[in-house]
Amino acid sequence: MPYYIYRIEPPLILTHLDTKGSYQEARGRVRDLRATRGADDTTLYRMIFAHHEAEAERLLSIPRDERVIGED
Repeated sequence: MPYYIYRIEPPLILTHLDTKGSYQEARGRVRDLRATRGADDTTLYRMIFAHHEAEAERLLSIPRDERVIGED
């Protein structure tokens, strides 16, 4: 399964940028994209592991729960 790389702009506008076959390639591409982003830019760059592009977009559009670390 390939890694899909997306640009995510508020309010959840997904733009497919690239597809990579290995994790290392995808990670490097996402890191490069994040490094070129401006300080006040709200654009997110994410990679997702999926069977096909439609599944990747579905997974990215699901709201993520806040991580809970420890107990309150």
